Amino acid sequence: MGHKLSKISLAVLSATALQVSSAALAQESATESSPDADLVEVIQVSGIRQSLTNALAEKRSSDNLIEVIQAVDIGKLPDQNLAEVLENVTGIQITRTAGIGTGVQIRGTNANRTEINGVSTVGSGSGRGGIDFEDVNASIISAVEVTKSPEAKTIEGSVGGTVNLRTIRPLELTETLGNIRVQGEDSSLTTDGMQPRISGAFGKNWETSSGKFGFVLSGSYTEQEATSFRPRVDRDGGLVENVNATVVRGGNEQDPSARPAAQSFDFVGIQFLNQELENYEYETKNLAASFEWAPNDNTKFFFDAVINDQERRQDSSRVQGSGVSSVLDYNVPSEFETVNFGTLDGVVLGSIPVAVRGVIEPNLDVDDDDPNLRFSSDTGARVTKSEIFRIGGEWQGDHLFASVELSSSTSDTVNPNLSTTLNFINPNAPLDGTSNDNSVPFIYDLTGGALTFGINFDSPYAPTVDDLLNPNNVVLDAVTVGRDTTENSEDAFRADFTYFFDNDYLMSVDFGYRFNKSASTFDDVGSSIGLSRMSDSPNGSLFADLLVPGPSNFGSADGRELAFRNFLLIDPNLSFNDPERVLSSLQDALASQPGARTLSDPSSSTTAFFDIEEKTHALYAQANFEYGIFRGNFGARYVQTDIDSLGNTVAEGSDVVTQVTTSGDYSFFLPRLNIVANPADDVLVRLGWGKDIRRPNFDALSTSVEFGTGPNNAVQIGNPDLEPEEVVSFDIAAEWYFAPAAVVSVGYFHKKRTNLFVTQLEDVEVDENGYRDITAPCEGGGIFNPLPDRNVLSDVDGNGLCVPIETTINDSGSTTQQGLEFAVQYDLSEFESELGWASGFGILANYTIQDFDGGDATDSSATRGTDIFNAINGIYDDSQFVTVEAVQGLLDFSENAYNVTVFYEKFGLSARVRYTWREAFRTDDTAGGATRNSTLGFPVVTHDRGQLNASVNYDVNEKLNVGIEAINLTKSDVTQSCVNEGALLCFQGLTDRRLTVGASYRF
Repeated sequence: MGHKLSKISLAVLSATALQVSSAALAQESATESSPDADLVEVIQVSGIRQSLTNALAEKRSSDNLIEVIQAVDIGKLPDQNLAEVLENVTGIQITRTAGIGTGVQIRGTNANRTEINGVSTVGSGSGRGGIDFEDVNASIISAVEVTKSPEAKTIEGSVGGTVNLRTIRPLELTETLGNIRVQGEDSSLTTDGMQPRISGAFGKNWETSSGKFGFVLSGSYTEQEATSFRPRVDRDGGLVENVNATVVRGGNEQDPSARPAAQSFDFVGIQFLNQELENYEYETKNLAASFEWAPNDNTKFFFDAVINDQERRQDSSRVQGSGVSSVLDYNVPSEFETVNFGTLDGVVLGSIPVAVRGVIEPNLDVDDDDPNLRFSSDTGARVTKSEIFRIGGEWQGDHLFASVELSSSTSDTVNPNLSTTLNFINPNAPLDGTSNDNSVPFIYDLTGGALTFGINFDSPYAPTVDDLLNPNNVVLDAVTVGRDTTENSEDAFRADFTYFFDNDYLMSVDFGYRFNKSASTFDDVGSSIGLSRMSDSPNGSLFADLLVPGPSNFGSADGRELAFRNFLLIDPNLSFNDPERVLSSLQDALASQPGARTLSDPSSSTTAFFDIEEKTHALYAQANFEYGIFRGNFGARYVQTDIDSLGNTVAEGSDVVTQVTTSGDYSFFLPRLNIVANPADDVLVRLGWGKDIRRPNFDALSTSVEFGTGPNNAVQIGNPDLEPEEVVSFDIAAEWYFAPAAVVSVGYFHKKRTNLFVTQLEDVEVDENGYRDITAPCEGGGIFNPLPDRNVLSDVDGNGLCVPIETTINDSGSTTQQGLEFAVQYDLSEFESELGWASGFGILANYTIQDFDGGDATDSSATRGTDIFNAINGIYDDSQFVTVEAVQGLLDFSENAYNVTVFYEKFGLSARVRYTWREAFRTDDTAGGATRNSTLGFPVVTHDRGQLNASVNYDVNEKLNVGIEAINLTKSDVTQSCVNEGALLCFQGLTDRRLTVGASYRF
C-alpha cells in the first residue's frame, strides 16, 4: 500500500523496523512512497518504550482493528502468564484458577480462538478455543496479536476475537540472537519454597551461495505451584419455617413439633460446610523452532514446530461438614442477618433472615450419626502433550504473491486420578455402629464477610485433636480411580494468493482456499467405590502407612482462627508417585471387612466414549483498496462443514449399550468489510463489519453420557442437533497518534448473536422428607446415576439415585452485546531536556464498558431455592409454589473493567506497576464442586475485584539484567454471592501473592 505516514510515524517506524516484520514492511513502504522519509530524525527507543512503539506501529499500519503486545526483550513479555499478558489489552478480562490466569474473555465472551503463527491450535478438553494458555510459557512468544475485526481471510470460529501467538522469525534477525533467563517463583500460601523457571533462545541467519538460511530455537522449563483457600457454605435446603406456618409437602401437612428451632419468623440455616484448599503444581516444558530458507529474493520456505509438555498436578483437600440438614430443625442460630436477594428479570425476590453465627450440635434422639465430618483428597492431574507443526513456502512475482501451507495441531491428554474420602468416627458420640457417619459438633461465624467454621470443641461430643489425628478414628468412605483420555487434532491445508494491480484505487485482491479436518476422541476410564456402612468401611489402622496430616495453614491467607486444622488424608504425594501401592493397600483393607467390597480396575465407560470428526472447506476473496484518505478491504468467506459423531448410549435402567453415529452438515456465507480513514495527520478512523460463526464444543454434540460420583452433580447429555452460533459484528474507532509511542483511542462495538449456546437444567423432584428417587427410571425428572453415595438424599444407605440433567441448547432468541473502549498511551521521553530523570515515566490505561441484552433461555430456581423464595412470600404448600425464572445472560461477563499501568525506564532501570479491575460477573466457577443445586439454581456472582502487579528490572550491563516481579501484591481475595451480588455469601477465594526473582543474560 502506498498511503503516507506522518513524520512522527516515520520516525517511530525507522527506529523499530528491524524488530518486527510488519513494522519493517510498513517502514519500507513509507520510505518508498514518501520523499520526506530520508529527512526525518530517527527517534531512538529501547526497552518498554520500544515494545510499545513497535506495537503501535503495527496496529496503525493494519487495515483492520487489531491489538498488539510485543516483548520488551527476548522472552520478556510484560507478564509471566499469557492470559495475564492479554489482560493488558483493551476489552479483555481474564479468569483465574488458584490465582493463575487461565480463561480469557474478549469483549465479554469466552468464545474466542487461539493460533500460533497463524495456525489453529487445539486444547486439552472438548472446547473450541484452542490451546490452554497455561500450557505455553510466555518466554517463547515474541508478540501477541488480537484480531477484533476479522478480514475475509481470517479463519472463522470466533465471537470475541482471535488471539495469535507469534514466535521470532529467523530471516528478520540482524544479528545473532542469544539469551538465557533463570528465575525462581515463590507463593505466599505454598509450602514448597522457590520454584524454578528457565528459558532461553538462540537464533542466527547467514548468506550462502544457495540463498539465505536462518533458524531460531527457544525453550523453557517451568515449575510453579498455585494455591488458594476456598471456604464454602451452602444454605440451600436450610429453610426453617416460622412456628405458625402450615407446611405442606406432597399433599401432606408436616408436624410443626418436628422443627423446635422454629422462630416467629422464617429463617435460612446451614446446609453444608466445606473447607477447600485448592492446590496445583505445574511442570511445563516448551520448545519452539523455526527454520527459513530464501533461495532468492522472491522465494521463501519455512518450517515451524511448537511442542508443549504440561503436567498439572492437583493436590487439593476438602474438609466437609455434611449431614447438617438432619439436625437443622433442632439448632437455633445465635445470630441472624437479613439477606436481600434483590431482583431477577425485574421480579423482586425479597428478604429473609439467615443464620450467620451459631453451633450445630448432634441430637442423637433425632439422628444418631449426623452431622458428619469427612476428609477428601482430590488428587488428580492433567498431563497434556501438544504439538503444532507448520511447513510451507511463499513466492513473489511481478503481480502475484502465492503462499501454500500444511499444518497439524494435536493435543493428547491423560487425566490420572486417585481421589479418596475418609469419614471420621467420633469416639465421643455413642454411635449405633451401622453407619460410618459420626455425630461431630460444629461452630460457625459468617459475620464480617468471612466464611469461618470449625469443630465446636466446647461441646460434650467434641473430639480432641489427638482423636482427629488417630488413624483408628477414620474409615475409608470412597475411592475414585481414573485415567480419562482426550485426543484432539486439526490437520489443515491452505493456499493463499494476492494479485497486485497497477492502479490508484484497487491495490490488490486476496483469495484462497483452506481445508481442515478436526477430530476429538474422549474415553472415560475409571472406577469408583462408595461405602456407607461400617461393615464395608475398613478402619484407618489397616492402611495407617498411607495416612498423613492434612494442611493446617488455612488461616495463613486472612488470619482466621476458626478453621478445620487437624485431620488425616491419604498421602497425595504417594498417590501420585506410587498409585499401585496405595490401591493395593486399600484393596487389602477392603478385603478384611465383612462386606469384602472390591475396587475394580479402571475400565472404559460404556456410555461416555465419543469420537467426533469434522471436515471443513473454506473459500475466501477480498479486495484491498486505497483512495484518497481511505484504505481497507472488503470480501467474503464461504465455509462448508460435514460432521460425524460416534457415541455410545444406554437406556436408563438398562445394561444394553447402543453405538450411534449422527451425521450433519452446514454452510455459511460470511461477508466482511474494513475501512480506515486518515482525515488528518496522525488521526485514523476505523470501521469494521462482518459475520462469523462459533461451532459447538465437541462434548456438547456427543450422544454419550458421563456419570459423575457426586449426588448433586448434573449428568451432561449431549445434543447432536446443535447449530453453530452466528454473530454479526460492527466496530467503529478513532485513534490519535499525537506523539511518538503515544495514542488516544475510543471505539464502539456491537454484536448481534443468534443460536447462542445456553444450558438447560432438568432438576430432580424430592419428596416431603427431602429424599430423591433411588430407582430407574426417574419419573420425577433427572436421570439415574448408579455411582454416587446417597448420603442425606435418601433414608436407604447405598449408592445410586436420580440426579439432574444438563444439556446445551440453542437459544431461540437473539442477543446483543455492545460496548465502548477507551485507551491512552503516553510517555515523557521527548521532554528529556526539560524533565531530566522524570522523562522516564509513562502511562498506559484502558477502560471498557459493555452490556448484554436479549435471549429467551432462562435459569430456574432449584427445588431448595424455590422453597426459600416462596417462603419469603408466605407460601408453604409446594402445590402452590412459583418457580423463579431469569434469562441466562453471559457467564464471565463484566460490564465495566479497566487497566492502568505506570512505567519508568531510564538509566538501565525498568519498572512497571499495573492495577487491573473488573466489575462483578456471573460464573459457574465455584468452590468444592458446588452445583446449581447448591446455589439456589443460578450462577453465582463474583464480586468486583482489583489486582495490583509490579515489576522492577535493572540492566547491570549490556548483557546482564536482573529483576523481580510481584503478582497480586495486595493479596486481593475473591468473594462470591448466590443469586445476586451482595445477597447470600456462598464462597470465598483467599488468594496468594507470587514473587519471581531472576536474571537474564544476552550473548
